[in-house]
Amino acid sequence: MKSYKSWLASGGVLALLAVAACTPGTGDDEDGEMVWAIGGSEAQPGGIHQRIAEMWSEQNPDNPIRIEVLPEAADQQREQQALELQAGGSGFDVLGVDVIWTGEYSENDWLESLEDVRAEIEAVTLPGPFESATWGGELWAAPYNSNAGFLYYRTDLVDTPPTTWEEMCEVATSAAEEEGIAGFVGQGARYEGFVVNWLEYYWSNGGELYNEDQTQVTFDTAAAAEVTEFMNENLDTCFAPGFNTAQEEEARNEFQGGNAVFMRNWPYAYALIEDDEGSPANGNFDVAPLPTFTGDGTISALGGFNNAVSAFSNNTEAAKDFVVWAATNEEVQTMLATEASLPPTMASVYDDPALAGDPVMALLGDVLGDARARPPSPAWNEISVEMQNNLFPAYNGDADINTAVENVRTFLEGTID
Repeated sequence: MKSYKSWLASGGVLALLAVAACTPGTGDDEDGEMVWAIGGSEAQPGGIHQRIAEMWSEQNPDNPIRIEVLPEAADQQREQQALELQAGGSGFDVLGVDVIWTGEYSENDWLESLEDVRAEIEAVTLPGPFESATWGGELWAAPYNSNAGFLYYRTDLVDTPPTTWEEMCEVATSAAEEEGIAGFVGQGARYEGFVVNWLEYYWSNGGELYNEDQTQVTFDTAAAAEVTEFMNENLDTCFAPGFNTAQEEEARNEFQGGNAVFMRNWPYAYALIEDDEGSPANGNFDVAPLPTFTGDGTISALGGFNNAVSAFSNNTEAAKDFVVWAATNEEVQTMLATEASLPPTMASVYDDPALAGDPVMALLGDVLGDARARPPSPAWNEISVEMQNNLFPAYNGDADINTAVENVRTFLEGTID
């Protein structure tokens, strides 16, 4: 994928002018109103982000905040923010940023540093989400809501959830043969979700991409080859037909339709299955931590969004106050969990008795502490594409696995400055 600098040089300026012409608000209103650029369904009227914005505005009438609703898709949100920021526009004060955008935005000088409020945020935030908001040892965003992968399983077909991936496939294959359904569905299509799933296998096999400060590549080609081989060997057995074309919704529909024993997916699927009285899985499923290759613990890739302050905001201090408030206010963080089923990043919320009976939040409280952030590298989008280009054909049997993992390591080496 091209960088935004090269994208603009190749004609993006015309699109920039078009977006600038229709972007409401200037960020420098006389009343001190701020603009929070965030997308997704919860940014729409009635959504939890809107209610949180209203709550802040009631408490801070001199610096109210309103939401500029960005598109549903994350890549389109990133594009719209980038257009404004590349132009140095002050139309956005607070940016809702995907956890993998931190490095890119920081390196482009689009964000205000939050180092002066680091201690306040770090003291209450889960380690994984906090890590996703840092780059180069510096804090650039305030964690807001998180996410982690679950293993969904049919309780009428499986007695105990497996703790290793090999055990999962053994149980899945056996149960699938008896029931005439598929074994395991996940996100195996050629997109970012595949990279997330592959990383969960790889991390659970002891692999890493970089050292802690991302100054050295530590990519383990042997561990990478093992998990890619595992996927290849199970593509036509344990994995469901169409696994290599499935994203989140395709996987959910298969499991919810009673066509699979196991599913890897995000927490959002739980309520949808629970509310579907016609689903064979309704009343017959549960969630568990994702397996590992060693059988020890669990590892999930982190999802979610953080809030950052635009370097071009005319309301920098108020914007900084808002992102800190949203990250450290227990009422706000509890609202995310109880009113929108969005996993909060504030550790203490998971001890709230109000969430004690919620199986999704209870499991999130167990797994988020060990969840892993994809490196918030400025080159992450290019890294993801390279992994897709090499590892996807390799697990499908269309490319040599050892060559594929060596290519990924070589590319990672090229990202070290």
